[in-house]
Amino acid sequence: MTAGKGIVHGEMFPLVNSDKPNPLQFFQIWLNLPKAKKMVDPSFGMFWAHEVPEWTSSDGLSTVTVFAGHYFLDDEKKQNHPPPDSWAANPDNDVAVMRIVVKPGGKMVLPRANKGEEGVNRMMYLLDGLDGIKIDGKIVNQKMCITLDSTKDVSLELPEEAQNATEFLVLQGRPIDEPVASHGPFVMNTQQEIRQAFHDYQRTRFGGWPWQRDDMIFPQDKGRFALVDGEESFPDENKKSNEEL
Repeated sequence: MTAGKGIVHGEMFPLVNSDKPNPLQFFQIWLNLPKAKKMVDPSFGMFWAHEVPEWTSSDGLSTVTVFAGHYFLDDEKKQNHPPPDSWAANPDNDVAVMRIVVKPGGKMVLPRANKGEEGVNRMMYLLDGLDGIKIDGKIVNQKMCITLDSTKDVSLELPEEAQNATEFLVLQGRPIDEPVASHGPFVMNTQQEIRQAFHDYQRTRFGGWPWQRDDMIFPQDKGRFALVDGEESFPDENKKSNEEL
C-alpha cells in the first residue's frame, strides 16, 4: 500500500481455529516515499499467498518467497508489482523483500544486488532456527540482524544434523537520502509537514473508516477478504462477494 496524501487502513486477522491457537507471523514494513511523491493519491495492491512467487532449490531444501524484488525468478514467472508511486516500483532502487527458509542439509546463495553497485542497503534478519546456520562459512546460532555487503553473494548452509529449518527476512533498497521527520503514523521531511499532516487528518479523516466500529469483527465464515474503495476481493477470484452469497 502507498499511503500518499492519506488513507485510513487496518489489518484484521481471522481466527481460523476456534478450538486451538491461531499462530501468526506478522511483519509491518514501512517504505518511505521521496518528497516529490509524498502527496500522491493512495494506492493499494493485495498479494494473496498463492499469488506471491516462490523459488525452490533443485534439492527442495531451500525456498525463497519474493514479496518484492527481481531475485530468484525467471522472466516468465509472475512477479508482484508494487503500487505505481512506491519507491519499490522503480527497478533502479533495487528494493527487495524476501523470506528465506533453509532446511537441514540445505545450501543456497543469496545473489548480490542486481547491478552489483555500491549504495544499496541490505539487511538480513535471522528469525528462527538456531541450529548453527553457516553464513559465508561463519556459524550463527542466535537471532540477530546482519548488515550485508550488497555487492557480494552470500552463501547459506545448514548442517544435515540440524533439528530445525532456519528462517531469514531480507530487506534491501537504495536509500532515498532525504531528511526524515516522523510522528505516530506520519512520515514527512519536516516538522512543519508533520503538523500539516495532522491538520489534514483532522479535517478530512483521509476518507474515513468504512465500518461502524474501530475494532470491527466479522463472521468467522466470511474468510479472508480485502475492501478497497467499497469493493471486496477474495483470495479465490471465483468466490462471489458477500452481497452475492
